Amino acid sequence: MDADSSKNIRFVSRCDQGGRPDGVQFMRHRSGYAYIGHTYGEGVTVLDLRDPKHPQTVNFIAAPPNTRASHIQVHDDLLLVINGANPGTAQAIERDYFTTPLADTLGARRDLVFASGMRVYDLAHPAAPREIGFMPVDGLGLHRMWYVGGRYAYASVHFDGFTDHILAVIDMGDPARPAIVGRWWMPGMWREGGETPGWKKGRYALHHALVAGNLAYGAWRDGGLTVHDVSDPTAPKLLVHRNWSPPFGGGTHSPLPLPDRNLLLVADEATADNCADGGKCVWLFDIREPANPVSIATLPRPAEADYCAKGAKFGPHNLHENRPGSLQSSSLVFATWYNAGVRVFDIADPFRPREAGHFVPAAPERMIAQQAARPRVIQSCDVHADTRGLLYVTDTNAGLYILEYDGAR
Repeated sequence: MDADSSKNIRFVSRCDQGGRPDGVQFMRHRSGYAYIGHTYGEGVTVLDLRDPKHPQTVNFIAAPPNTRASHIQVHDDLLLVINGANPGTAQAIERDYFTTPLADTLGARRDLVFASGMRVYDLAHPAAPREIGFMPVDGLGLHRMWYVGGRYAYASVHFDGFTDHILAVIDMGDPARPAIVGRWWMPGMWREGGETPGWKKGRYALHHALVAGNLAYGAWRDGGLTVHDVSDPTAPKLLVHRNWSPPFGGGTHSPLPLPDRNLLLVADEATADNCADGGKCVWLFDIREPANPVSIATLPRPAEADYCAKGAKFGPHNLHENRPGSLQSSSLVFATWYNAGVRVFDIADPFRPREAGHFVPAAPERMIAQQAARPRVIQSCDVHADTRGLLYVTDTNAGLYILEYDGAR
């Protein structure tokens, strides 16, 4: 398979996901089956990846109409799937998606009928997930979750009366009856309660939080970073809020704590084409004192081509999250960079991060209907690394790429 550029990463295979080549979050089950959440495809694709050279699409779980199922979690034999209003169903709304509170964009579409909540599936038969529970939510639904087993899951949820997604803690003690037991939001987000924002512009919304030990690290789009004590998950306690927007362009998206090294990475998402949002960074923090995270470096920006001029988005999106059962590394960071493909960074010296590999796929063969007006440019979305050094990379239009990093450790 042709690549625009590559270093230390080789192509293994590609899959069009049964004709639904748009993909967002990827999750791999221990059986070798995997799951991909869709926005435009409105559902979850099931893949047989037991032979990575010959991926097979074996099933599709449809979401209700106008409902995104873009973010998912898999642990043991449970699959969690978000349901929420799909911004891709209205192009005018999508243009404002990154800059305006969700309640003022999708919330204005009173004619849009969709499902809002979280679905739970049993994976006793990985090729045929069986729905066992649904947690409905009054509002515009969930965006992204974190669940790696145990009693609690953590999700970004929009509830009626709030401007946007807030932090919600979900009790998974009975997977067939998940229930929200804790909440936290930035003061100013509870519009129905009379709160008014202290910020002048931007979209303050939890993208998602990752939990390590008793600490939760939250990425709040234009609202920056929070660190919470979740020793009592039903009552998250704020330890610190940091925001670097302005002067930087916001879009804080993906946290990655490395607790064994007292480090935290935070990626700001590129949200506008051709670097119109000023260019985004992946920040590296020293978190020896969790209540005082200190930025010590940024990951190097891809520079082997003029990616701002290439078209579409250029900049960070997702980070491989070191999930249980996956490749867990505190010295290698795997990141998607939209039109600059997937990147591997060596942070053995956290003050001098360096790029250790990359793979930039060639342009997509076709664009899905909802993306037809956009440039035909790769937009690498999510990356998952397994213990063999295989990378699973989703894209907005190009399906799933399976790649191999030559230097995994």
